[in-house]
Amino acid sequence: MFRFFRAHQAQTPSYPAQLASELSAHDSAAASLADQGQLNIPLAELRAEDLVGREIIEQGRDLARQDRWAELSKRMRDADEARDKSPDGTPVADLLAFGARSDVVLAVEHALSDTTALSEYDLLGGISELEDEMREHSDDPMITLIVALAHIDLAWAWRGTANDATLPPLHRSRCAAHFDRAAALLPSCRESAPDSPIVAAASCALLAGQRKINLRVADEYERLITLDPHNQRHMRAMGTHLLPQWFGSYEELEVQALRNAARTHEIWGAGGYTWVQFDAIALDDEACARLDVEYFLEGLHDILKRRPDQQTVNMLAAYCAITIQSRMGLNEEADLVRTQIQEAANWLIRDHMTELHPLIWAHAASGFNNSVRINSPERFAARGHRDALRAIGDLFREELRSGTDVTFTPAGLRLSEH
Repeated sequence: MFRFFRAHQAQTPSYPAQLASELSAHDSAAASLADQGQLNIPLAELRAEDLVGREIIEQGRDLARQDRWAELSKRMRDADEARDKSPDGTPVADLLAFGARSDVVLAVEHALSDTTALSEYDLLGGISELEDEMREHSDDPMITLIVALAHIDLAWAWRGTANDATLPPLHRSRCAAHFDRAAALLPSCRESAPDSPIVAAASCALLAGQRKINLRVADEYERLITLDPHNQRHMRAMGTHLLPQWFGSYEELEVQALRNAARTHEIWGAGGYTWVQFDAIALDDEACARLDVEYFLEGLHDILKRRPDQQTVNMLAAYCAITIQSRMGLNEEADLVRTQIQEAANWLIRDHMTELHPLIWAHAASGFNNSVRINSPERFAARGHRDALRAIGDLFREELRSGTDVTFTPAGLRLSEH
């Protein structure tokens, strides 16, 4: 299941650019630098993590391409009712739905990146075909949901990364039209599947296209979290959308984080507060400066008590060691909070880590941004591997310099004289 990786730690940490050269270089380096300690940590196989749910996405794509819509709908509904998730917490129903609409969405994204590649008819043709399938399955909320989610994706494709002032009028109108179409489709899904987490999550995703005054974002997310309280992704998304740059305020973010901790206490303990603040404080300096850092850290401990698996350990450790530091130096008060959170990486790694998950560390460097395109999982993992080794090597700098070998085992950390 694992490849055992031995990394040599020099006095000034330096890691080669490619993972393959790292793996081949360390044994020879050890011979010439025998007075230094070695860092030994099992490396989880890349495929075992499957953080992006690639196989499940492919299943959804294949079912759609073969016009097996009834089977796709049943698999989505079954996964949704069972609250099935991939290893990183993404609902399986979401992954199937994304696969089913991915051909349409990716084609439009490609066309918008190179407007000479496809004609205007092509831009509308894919979504029109999905609409036709929806009409043929008019009583199936899962198929309608796929079409609604496709419209939301297409709205974002037209929106792009431009700000409101520079967004071309055509792009603005098409973005609004796709959001409006999704808004028209979702009520029937909610009526047919009132207890469906994937439908509730789609309603939350739609909020981005409805910049209305007094929009009750917290209410929508509270309903979603109630339907699927074991999924931390919903809590993290709520925190992000409660930032002032979206729909909320710093005061509401704190209040809702505390309320979420109270509502989900039996499941997460103080972790409900931590999850809501998790991405928000990584994105916003003021939110970070206002954080109740002691309660946040208590939440980290409570999360680990309930989820002691290595996926969670690596995610929290990478967050504390890398993600939270990305904006260091921009706000003095926030930096004080970030430093305290960074220190938590010490006990997370020393007391809980037994193996390294490179993809998680790679995602940590991008702020766990789900929209990041990964062209090569191997190269992406290699980057995460380097970041993890650098962070862990820095943590054990003194031990390694003194000639102590640092070895992670299934039974825990072992320090021994080199």
